[in-house]
Amino acid sequence: MTTSPSTARPPAQLILSTTEHFVAFGFGAGLSPWAPGTMGTLVAIPVFLAMSLMSPTVYAIAVAVLFIFGCWVCGESARLLGVHDYGGIVFDEIVGYLIAAAPLMLIEPASVGACAVGVAAAFVLFRVFDILKPWPIRWLDRRIHGGFGIMIDDVLAGVMAALLLWIALHFMRSM
Repeated sequence: MTTSPSTARPPAQLILSTTEHFVAFGFGAGLSPWAPGTMGTLVAIPVFLAMSLMSPTVYAIAVAVLFIFGCWVCGESARLLGVHDYGGIVFDEIVGYLIAAAPLMLIEPASVGACAVGVAAAFVLFRVFDILKPWPIRWLDRRIHGGFGIMIDDVLAGVMAALLLWIALHFMRSM
């Protein structure tokens, strides 16, 4: 379930006034009047690049911890706003992108250019799945509420994007 278009955008002063809102709104990215989900996903790219220095195991644990934290922080922000899954809550996009980009942790890029292409491919794939919400993403989005409900659709979009990215990387490596 998402917020209705008539829901007024909360003022920036409110979002910047609590840690829960600030984090849930992607450190301010969710305040964008244009495509806040895309802006939140853009915030995830430097987060991924920093986290890519971790081992794949530590990366997976960190993403799992961020998911659990995200369930709480997004749920708390939504509760404080009184709106479930307000469009400006984008911490879920950050975690979803980190999942989508996870296959990049398993390859050794041949160059900075190859890394940039992989990062961009993860971005595009994640945004496509997050926007289109194919089954079961849309089904879950409509039925599960609270912080877990806010997070789970983006996690699944990230998993679907990661699967396609992994297949593409595997195919390219076998050529």
